[in-house]
Amino acid sequence: MKQTILFVFIFIANLVQAQISGLVTDSNLEPLVGVSVVIKNTTTGVSTDVNGAFTLTNVKENQVLVFSYVGFKSKEVRVSASKQQLNIVLYEGNELLEEIVVGTRQNKFSRKKSAYVAKLPLKNIENAQVYNTVTEELLISQNVNSFQDALKNVTGVDKLWQSTGRAGDGAGYYSLRGFATQPQLVNGMPGVTNGFINPFNVERVEVIKGPSATLFGSTVTSYGGLINIVTKKPKKGTTGNISLGGGSFNFKKMVLDVNTTSESEKFSLRFNAGFQSEDSFQDAGFNESVFMAPSITYQVNDRLTFNVSYELSATEQTNPVFLFFNRYGPLAFNTVDELNYNYDKSLTNNSVSIKNPTQNLRAEAVYKVSDNINSQTIFSTGNAKSSGYYSYLWNFADYSGATPVGTPYFQIFAQKTSAETNSLDVQQNFTGDLKIGNIRNRFLVGFDYLQTQSIDQSSGYAYINTLTAQGDILDGVTATSGVIDAATSSLSNSNTNVNQNIFSVYASDVVNILPELSVMAGIRYDRFNYKGDKNDSSDDLTTYVKETFSPKIGIVYQPIIDKLSVFANYQNGFSYVNPELTADPSNPSVPVLLSFDLENADQYEGGVKTNIFNNKLEATLSYYNITVDNKVTGFGPTKQQDGKINSQGVELDVNAYPINGLNVRGGIAYNDSEVLASPSQPFLVGRRFGEAGAEITYNFFADYRFTTGIVKNLGGTFGFNGASDYNAMEGYPYVGEFTIPAYTIFNAGVYYDHAKFRVGINVNNFTDEQYYKGWSTLTPQMPRAFYGNLTYKF
Repeated sequence: MKQTILFVFIFIANLVQAQISGLVTDSNLEPLVGVSVVIKNTTTGVSTDVNGAFTLTNVKENQVLVFSYVGFKSKEVRVSASKQQLNIVLYEGNELLEEIVVGTRQNKFSRKKSAYVAKLPLKNIENAQVYNTVTEELLISQNVNSFQDALKNVTGVDKLWQSTGRAGDGAGYYSLRGFATQPQLVNGMPGVTNGFINPFNVERVEVIKGPSATLFGSTVTSYGGLINIVTKKPKKGTTGNISLGGGSFNFKKMVLDVNTTSESEKFSLRFNAGFQSEDSFQDAGFNESVFMAPSITYQVNDRLTFNVSYELSATEQTNPVFLFFNRYGPLAFNTVDELNYNYDKSLTNNSVSIKNPTQNLRAEAVYKVSDNINSQTIFSTGNAKSSGYYSYLWNFADYSGATPVGTPYFQIFAQKTSAETNSLDVQQNFTGDLKIGNIRNRFLVGFDYLQTQSIDQSSGYAYINTLTAQGDILDGVTATSGVIDAATSSLSNSNTNVNQNIFSVYASDVVNILPELSVMAGIRYDRFNYKGDKNDSSDDLTTYVKETFSPKIGIVYQPIIDKLSVFANYQNGFSYVNPELTADPSNPSVPVLLSFDLENADQYEGGVKTNIFNNKLEATLSYYNITVDNKVTGFGPTKQQDGKINSQGVELDVNAYPINGLNVRGGIAYNDSEVLASPSQPFLVGRRFGEAGAEITYNFFADYRFTTGIVKNLGGTFGFNGASDYNAMEGYPYVGEFTIPAYTIFNAGVYYDHAKFRVGINVNNFTDEQYYKGWSTLTPQMPRAFYGNLTYKF
């Protein structure tokens, strides 16, 4: 009888221990949604629901539960008979050390929190600033093989130039809220992205809208915003995948991604490496790249963590076709049809290529000063080189008469490039989450020192060949080879070594006056020291120091907390314009120093953010108005600093999970850009600003995956993106207009995603539309292309 009673007692005790429930909140006792709750050293786990609650079954005595959430410090709790109902509080920490999450987010195209946007882990709905995120799940769903394709998912982004790899500014140019910007941030720090950006080490892309100089300075931002590349980092656990791909135009790739954690769980190591190559869709041209990216995290204890990441990339490519239109005389053509360009001709050959080896190193120490205050010390350095030939085609103008006249002729020019860009950045941040009385304060205080060096020993631009044909301007004509070196000596060579540094101090505070009302204020002091060209004897003429303050303020009111917010912000931006030694237009043999003051930008913005229907619909609707004063306009020696630009517009961005298995992302943006004043160039007034791109851009993408039945894990995708027509010669009205036509590009795919492997086929531009992009240029874009991918997961 005693044995029976003992057996029943043990059975009941085990039954009690078989189920653990609880609630997970942040330090403000707000529930956290999607927190991973895993039994340590197993794959058994669940995620918290919209109320932060969880229930985990089959848990045994003395097993350890691991609670982890991106942007927060992980916590481990040992199971005991007295712990059947748990109340867990997670504290905000660094973002680098994230856990392997059991299961997937339902709204997988949405990322509701980032530690980079505000340099504080704010939720999107409580952030007064607008930003868009391209998640890793979206990149996988679309089988993205180029960085520019990733940015097609960002509302309001319009590509202007493809990456050229040339010295200094070889990364691609994109119009954002009416202003040109380049991807120049890596993990929230200045990163050298001079050429082709390999998408296979990208965990996500964050596009922060509007002037962001208060937190990020001026060298990596534009008045329209900034592009931050977040790379893949170590996780706790052992996992990985091998991916193989192939497709149209001899496309092929191989990517390896391995993550492991030491037995003590103090060290986590991740290694990414890959190769990709593709031929041009035209008669000549190619792009080849290799990369490797090791990263390591060492968690010394619960308070101190070290993170180191390194990326080495090498690319060789031929420049895409750039038909530069003459900026000094009337054009002989105003449309693509009048130009009569042959879409299949590259007008080059594979010997005219450029190489771009780049490397970025980032080291970080995160120390938890207390439960409410963190210290983050970051050191980063970058190096990018350009070697080979940067080439383009220039529309020749006949200067024999009093007025230059454009003709149907194009000349190939090439620069024998030998250049290098170096950067070094040291940053210290203190972040905290404190209550003063009943008022919550989330604050940031930090300083930043950035040093850059640009070395250029390139040969001058060389004329190679004149392209012409009777009747068809460019049809059937290809470039000749073997004449570049012979022509190079006809022009002067570069020998520059330009150095500058910036020291900044900044502070920001988000104050919750009420649970539903918060106010954010920030300010930055910036000291810019342009040290000039070390190789120029007259460098003392171009050395100067500039100082400025940049403020920022925002307000968020949540009528329904965590579901609906109304926001408004004021943001400031600025830009240092380096002095230039140039020729006097009236006497070209006499050098003239052009010096400039700071440009200044102010943005006023307001809108609504939603996160409703149990996180199934996340949307942002915003209106912005940006005014730039002291804008430098003109080209070369005609530059003047008397411009005033206004750019305003409306953006709608939506992420949705309407039914089980269906993820949808879409957006539409309208931009109205206008030159308000330009006394030195009055013909610009009332016209659209030259780098503003198309007025209307839009994007849509849907992914449906069967979750039950015999077709479980089978899925399909469909999407489109496009832009209205626009004048590529805005800013040069005296030459006439050249209209790049509107377009809409459709994409689709099918895949099977198993726990151990994924296989998929995608077709981009399946209607095979011929379309173009440009900015005082014309570049043909990709026709229809098929891509297949096979990934093995382990």
